[in-house]
Amino acid sequence: MALAWLNVMGQSHDNQTDTLRLDDIEVTAIKQTVASVHGASMTTLTLGRVEQNALTGSKTMSQLVPNLFIPDYGSRMTSTIYVRGIGARIDQPAMGLNIDNVPVLCKENYDFDLPDIARMEMLRGPQSLLYGRNTMAGVMNIYTLSPLNYQGTRLLGEYGSHNSWKAGASHYHKFGDRLGVAATAYYTSTDGSHRNEYNQRLTDWEHQGVGRVKLEWIPAAGWHVAGTLSLSVSRQGGYPYEYVPTGRIAYNDTCFYRRTAILQGLTIQKRNRSYSLSSITSYQYINDNMTLDQDFTPLPYFTLTQARHEHGVTQEVVARSHTGNAYQWTLGTFGYYRHMNMEAPVTFKDTGIAELIEGHRNEALPNYPISWDTRSFVLGSQFTMPTWGAALYHQSSYRWRRLTFAAGIRLDYEHATLRYHSHAQTGYSTLRKADGSVYAHEDIDIDDRGTLKKDYVQLLPRFSVTYDLATSLPASITATVSKGSKAGGYNTQMFSDVLQQRLMRMMGIGANYDVNQIVGYRPEKAWNYELSFHCTAWDRRLSADASIYYMDCRDRQMTIFPDGTTTGRVMTNAGRTRSWGGELSVHANPWSGGDMLVSYGLTDARFVEYNDGKSDYRNRHVPYSPGNTLFGQVTHHFELNGGDWVQHLTLDANVRAAGDIYWNESNSLRQPFYALLGASATLAGKHYSLQVWGRNLTDTRFCTFYFVSIGHEFLQRGQGCSIGATLRINLTNK
Repeated sequence: MALAWLNVMGQSHDNQTDTLRLDDIEVTAIKQTVASVHGASMTTLTLGRVEQNALTGSKTMSQLVPNLFIPDYGSRMTSTIYVRGIGARIDQPAMGLNIDNVPVLCKENYDFDLPDIARMEMLRGPQSLLYGRNTMAGVMNIYTLSPLNYQGTRLLGEYGSHNSWKAGASHYHKFGDRLGVAATAYYTSTDGSHRNEYNQRLTDWEHQGVGRVKLEWIPAAGWHVAGTLSLSVSRQGGYPYEYVPTGRIAYNDTCFYRRTAILQGLTIQKRNRSYSLSSITSYQYINDNMTLDQDFTPLPYFTLTQARHEHGVTQEVVARSHTGNAYQWTLGTFGYYRHMNMEAPVTFKDTGIAELIEGHRNEALPNYPISWDTRSFVLGSQFTMPTWGAALYHQSSYRWRRLTFAAGIRLDYEHATLRYHSHAQTGYSTLRKADGSVYAHEDIDIDDRGTLKKDYVQLLPRFSVTYDLATSLPASITATVSKGSKAGGYNTQMFSDVLQQRLMRMMGIGANYDVNQIVGYRPEKAWNYELSFHCTAWDRRLSADASIYYMDCRDRQMTIFPDGTTTGRVMTNAGRTRSWGGELSVHANPWSGGDMLVSYGLTDARFVEYNDGKSDYRNRHVPYSPGNTLFGQVTHHFELNGGDWVQHLTLDANVRAAGDIYWNESNSLRQPFYALLGASATLAGKHYSLQVWGRNLTDTRFCTFYFVSIGHEFLQRGQGCSIGATLRINLTNK
């Protein structure tokens, strides 16, 4: 009977005995062959490391992986992912996310807590060959516990600073030898730690609930069927942005983020002696609403609501040869369809009308000032965005003596459509400056409709050569050349600015925007050149992974201010960048019961070509991407031999660090390198573990985000010191 282990791929950074084994099921390697992973810059975390560091999703893995940075700011919708200097604040992500082999299409659904994670792996650098669109910087794969391997009940309770608490329960049951079912419920809540001084309310509160069902079935020898269904609901306040000159959070209008999401996946795999054939099908749904005080001041400028619902389906078929042969191959096809409806009204209020419209108009034509009819009006926008794509890919590898050659190519096609409806109904009066009498009145009735379409074709190759060094323990060096891409799209958030400028033009001022030019942007593309080294030594008590890389990025998608007097930003293909750096991960067991882990990433990301018409930013650092990331952890495990109730004590000290982070293209503002100290003590018995933990114990002050709105600068401060305790109960049926 074939055995497949959850940590068959990559380097496991655990010394705990948490490896899980499943009969007749190859859990992680539906796409990956030994050749595709062996030379990859890859970090793998299994169950013990996941629970020790309270990893519950993509954001919590930040900095544990070299050069992976996911700042915690705004809401679960807004956080951005940066890897090796590649990332973007809005629209398309730079990193892909798969949960139990199912790709998550919408980046606004990347950030949610997932209980019972058995394994997390992060592959850095372009992974477009096997994983397609929006994996230009890498891909994160998350796998959850299997009911065919584990049977029993798991309970979790946690309480910490700011009245933050978590509660979870999951049950795994096996019917005979071939059918298993798991059901999980999970809930989190926090009061938040940042207060809006305008109304004295905490801004960053949250309530989140997650429900999940997983079924695994072996209908016959060589077959495996896995189905998952998850529902997540999140309700958040927001946003804790402080005004830079005063250091205060103070704004007058309501802010919140609400999201309901469904992710359903079905994986069917058939294996025979020479190859496996897998089908991965998913349905995805997200319904969310972001409402915010867009100026973030106590004055009534304007507000934004972005409400949408989106349906998506994916289908992938993968054929792959079995490992062990000199020649290996992978052949796959992928298709997807997304359909999104969105409403994004911007409401101008009294101060916004007075300063952003009346003020600019009256400054240009002072002899005939204007007065708006009402002190509030709406710039309305509705969008329908159907998008679909298809891909075909192949990879082959051949092992000759100590050398392994691998090459592959992917052909991607994508079609995007935007149907828009922009409208505004308002009016103003032109006055005589001499006596203030009405000279004329103008009614404004705008009703614009249109359809935009774009097609994208990408050819994405990958080549690698691996040399196995002549040592008694595993060691290899790999050279890789690969191309990645990030999808193009449309700037839906730009339509309110288009409407605003049209209003201004009616009054004789304002920019003339071509919707076709300013709304769409092209895919971003990058070539990655990489040399990586992997080794195991010291009787397998030491493992090390190191890599150096250079990335050449063209058609860089940048978030910029367009010409004219506007309130928003636009995504455009503004420049070319290059990134170079290195990564190092070392895991060691230097003494009995001891465990040490260090992960360090260096990135120097700069503009090669970027001129916004006002300044030339050549050789300046790319903003928002840290130059360094660091994670260090030292653990000691004591055997207590106190019976079933007192068996182990684990002491842990760790540090997470990042910086410098430049906040703008001119590099005039930055977040210096900062480090956050954490520690924990875990007492464990046969069926439980109790962990007391602390994070940012030195209460280090740092910032996670910066932006400008109507000339005002804002920052979000990072989380301060927090302490708490986590209780896990594990009642197995074995």
